[in-house]
Amino acid sequence: MPAPTKGPRLGGGPAHERLMLANLAAALFTHKSIQTTETKAKRLRPLAERLVTFAKRGDLHARRRVIQVLRNNKEAVHILFTEIAPQMNEREGGYTRITKLGYRKGDNAPMAAIELVLEPVVKKPVSAKKAAAAKAVQDAPKAAAPAAAVAEAPSEELVVTDGIVDDLTETTAEATAEAPTQEAPVAEAAAAEAPAEEAPAEEAPAAEATEEAPAEEAPAAEADKE
Repeated sequence: MPAPTKGPRLGGGPAHERLMLANLAAALFTHKSIQTTETKAKRLRPLAERLVTFAKRGDLHARRRVIQVLRNNKEAVHILFTEIAPQMNEREGGYTRITKLGYRKGDNAPMAAIELVLEPVVKKPVSAKKAAAAKAVQDAPKAAAPAAAVAEAPSEELVVTDGIVDDLTETTAEATAEAPTQEAPVAEAAAAEAPAEEAPAEEAPAAEATEEAPAEEAPAAEADKE
């Protein structure tokens, strides 16, 4: 879309220019085609296409924006939103067309006709090269799918192996937890056998007493002999 030039170019000032462009846009939407000078047509083109873009949006805010630009010309706004916008839905840009008409008699000003492009959009036939490129782009994801499946397979095996490692660690942890419980009866058995081993040590003094008894009786026997 051509960008508008800066500063006042039509009329006596910026406000006058806005009024002139609003009236030209309203006439264009009402009659679908108007004749004016080439300068005014080029200045009108970006404004008219911007308003058509608002009309294609179709919401309340867009309608209010268009009414503000067209100075409350409700008839032109109604035609723009109900008749022109539906015909522009499939068109992505280039809503207006400027045709040069020559020079005007009298002041020799260049004249032009600006009109709305309301013809239906005809799609161009796709060339063989573009069709082949599009087909290659569509087939690329299908070819990449098996490669992605092969790439994902090792990750699944790693998950399985990790699960096995986790099972092994769990079994070893359970074995270590059961080990103290198995050692506990052994310690109790050793504690029970300890008094049996100490019993002969207690009987040892009794045996010494019996050995001392004959030694004490020996002097008594010697006394009887005397």
